[in-house]
Amino acid sequence: MMAHQITLIPGDGIGPEVAEATARAVEATGVAVEWDRVDAGAGALALTGQLLPEDVFASLESTRVGLKGPTSTPIGGGHQSINVALRKKLGLYVNFRPVRMLPGLKTRFHDVPVNLAIFRENTEDLYAGLEHEIIPGVVESLKVITHKASTNIARAAFEYARRERRSKVTAIHKANIMKLSDGLFLKCCRDVAAQYPEITYTELIVDNACMQLVMRPETFDLLVLPNLYGDIVSDLAAGLVGGLGIVPGANLGDHHAVFEAVHGSAPDIAGKGLANPTALMQSAVLMLAHIGEREAAARLQAALEQVYAGRHNLTGDVGGKASTRQFTDAVIANIQPQ
Repeated sequence: MMAHQITLIPGDGIGPEVAEATARAVEATGVAVEWDRVDAGAGALALTGQLLPEDVFASLESTRVGLKGPTSTPIGGGHQSINVALRKKLGLYVNFRPVRMLPGLKTRFHDVPVNLAIFRENTEDLYAGLEHEIIPGVVESLKVITHKASTNIARAAFEYARRERRSKVTAIHKANIMKLSDGLFLKCCRDVAAQYPEITYTELIVDNACMQLVMRPETFDLLVLPNLYGDIVSDLAAGLVGGLGIVPGANLGDHHAVFEAVHGSAPDIAGKGLANPTALMQSAVLMLAHIGEREAAARLQAALEQVYAGRHNLTGDVGGKASTRQFTDAVIANIQPQ
């Protein structure tokens, strides 16, 4: 059996801990994997003088699939986000986040059947990073929306809806104010929606969408959004089901895919055995499905859900007392054999 070649980027802070835990869980499914471990972030900077060394791109060019732990991004200065740089360089135009409640997890919405998926355009909008100071005290940041990128993310959402038998796609926008930029995004979504008549298509202004997500999250199915709104709404939706430590993330392009935990690097608890690897493990579930190991993906997801349902081996952030290793051992023990 040929082993899958996968790039492993542990990241900063708790990244190496959750990456090791996730790699163990993936291997426990019985899927043959050869990890090509490369460093990005603070560790890479200390070793190579570069936050995102070329060997990261060389590895991903070879494997085409990566699993990435969290990396740190300074606020208000310093280097560009490593995540943004990866997405631009590799053309990872889809940010995909499924948001679903885990059994036994107590949140403010634990009794609500939340099961939605977010398709966020990943390469442009305000994340193009085109900023300049016009005069002292006046800064302009350019919002870039293109027909190509908007059509690509809309098509990705509708293709997923068709493949997974989801019934509704909602485009989120602010076209009542930004009539040209968000107007173009909406036009592209409408044009794509016309090609999928079996799928219900609706639209919501972003501020109203945020309110509706809090009031009636169970009414949402698939959401498609430009980059900035997608970033904000993704975190809002994650808060419904327990936070960023729970939900997975996938960055997808035509030729590469990088699966990542979307939470921070939490340097304050690094090395203490307190980190929760759930987000990266659920990202690995998406990764396994992506490489054609859907049966193994289902077994790993089922094992995670059994641990949460039992509530005896959860980490402190979700109400338990287990260490990272104890949680991981419990997940592995619940993985059903092939």
